[in-house]
Amino acid sequence: MSKVKDLTIEELRELVREAVQQTLFELLGDPDAGLELREEIKQRLRRSFAAEDEGEPTIPAEEVAKDLGLEY
Repeated sequence: MSKVKDLTIEELRELVREAVQQTLFELLGDPDAGLELREEIKQRLRRSFAAEDEGEPTIPAEEVAKDLGLEY
């Protein structure tokens, strides 16, 4: 088993990052846990994935976020 003193700075950062993420998830949980997607949404996702598989152009998430005034 490794000791903290043997970790690189990057390994320590990653360890702390994972611990914080796990703790936040444990505290906040997943608000959508146990919920099911409506059939309409499932169909929309299937069409979207099929369109992407067929090479139809897509809009990058960063661009959508920017258009909505969100940080991505």
